Amino acid sequence: MLTLKKIYTKLLFLGIFFLPFNSYKGIDFLGEFSRESAFLFFCLGLLFFLLQTLLNSKVKFPFGNEVFLWLAIFVFYCFLCSLLNVFDIYGNYFKQTSGIARFIKQFSVLVVLSVFFLIYFWKALKEFEVEKLLFKIRSIFLMSFIILWVYSFFEIIVVVLKKDQFLPVLHLFNYFPFTEVRLDEKYGRISSVSFEPPFLAIYLITIAGWMFSYILTSKGAFKFMPTIGVLLMTFFSGSRTALVVIIIQLLVFLSIILKMKSYRKYFFYFLSLTAVGFTMILIITKGSVLTSINEKLETLNFKENLTKSISNKSRFGIQYSNLMVFKDHPVIGVGYGQQAFHNRNYYPDWATKSNYEFPLMYLNENERSFPPGYNLYIRLMAETGIIGVGLFLFFLLVIFFKVKKIIKYSNNYERVLAIVLYVSFVGFIINWLQVDTFRIFGFWICLALLMCLNNFRTKESNIGKT
Repeated sequence: MLTLKKIYTKLLFLGIFFLPFNSYKGIDFLGEFSRESAFLFFCLGLLFFLLQTLLNSKVKFPFGNEVFLWLAIFVFYCFLCSLLNVFDIYGNYFKQTSGIARFIKQFSVLVVLSVFFLIYFWKALKEFEVEKLLFKIRSIFLMSFIILWVYSFFEIIVVVLKKDQFLPVLHLFNYFPFTEVRLDEKYGRISSVSFEPPFLAIYLITIAGWMFSYILTSKGAFKFMPTIGVLLMTFFSGSRTALVVIIIQLLVFLSIILKMKSYRKYFFYFLSLTAVGFTMILIITKGSVLTSINEKLETLNFKENLTKSISNKSRFGIQYSNLMVFKDHPVIGVGYGQQAFHNRNYYPDWATKSNYEFPLMYLNENERSFPPGYNLYIRLMAETGIIGVGLFLFFLLVIFFKVKKIIKYSNNYERVLAIVLYVSFVGFIINWLQVDTFRIFGFWICLALLMCLNNFRTKESNIGKT
């Protein structure tokens, strides 16, 4: 018989499975969650979780968990700094939206993610044993990744190899939930079941650590296949962000296992397999793969990106303008969610000149969508000042301290899960250098898992004292 707990736990796992599937039209009234299919499952699961909480008449917040405590302090400060800026916020108006309305929307998103979803995830996962938790979530990610790869295989054939006869096969995915076939014929970039390459990049960053962990727990050649799958998908996606971040994640993962005697052999196994595989690819492609790699590296050229890429001129221009807002409001910022009301007065000429994106989107009063800040840390500097960004960075330091401690003093599957979390957090934190949203579900899932590990270790310590 299905209990409320089993229902909301299954809905959580369904949401994890559907994380990459957001290429459908979406639901407009959900705002920034409009395309997030996982959000629908998480919301439904949250309703069942709240129902059980009400029936049990128990509302318990994990303030005893240091990670959650510092997160709560940061969230409270976001409200406090906005309260201190309330008169300026009241006077803000842009894109047919008042400053008060903007604050309510943005702060509500933060509270839903950091309080409601996080506690729901934590409560649903904390009863599982560590081994089952690791294998269950990882297998779900692997299943969705396999479907993503099947789609991508035909997408690569159609978009990269120009074999249009396979297009009808690809269009069969229109019948898959939350998926509509979208092809980038112009630039040849792969987005798979996600809306755009940046969405695919976030998903790949989310699952990278989980796929790397197969190297530590599986047997035979299969242990390397998920990692190779992630690297190949990253290469074909054309996402510079994914390319940089996932390479860093892989290096972090390899550096961790190199330091551990029990895992060190896997480091050499992986390097040997990589060397042999790359040599075979060179022979098969007659060296053409080197040209492709060189083209990917050229896309990372900072000077070229800034002078020739319209989107990157916009990105760096908005980041610069947010820094100017911070310069004028260094202590408590201008209030949470208020960046776009202020930074438009600081857009630099080198970013706006011959750039159609500003008059068409960012400065267009008839375009209701607000311009993104493109960097979470700079956004927090502008909106919450040095105090807010300082609290957030300290919260991240607490996360890394806790994870590293678990890696150092744990064994077996607890250590493997901690390594996965460490690699994942590295990816999320680097990725926030070019996105300004907390709407990264993988981060909150990993944070809930870290809270579970902390609880597990606390229980073990208490048992040892009795």
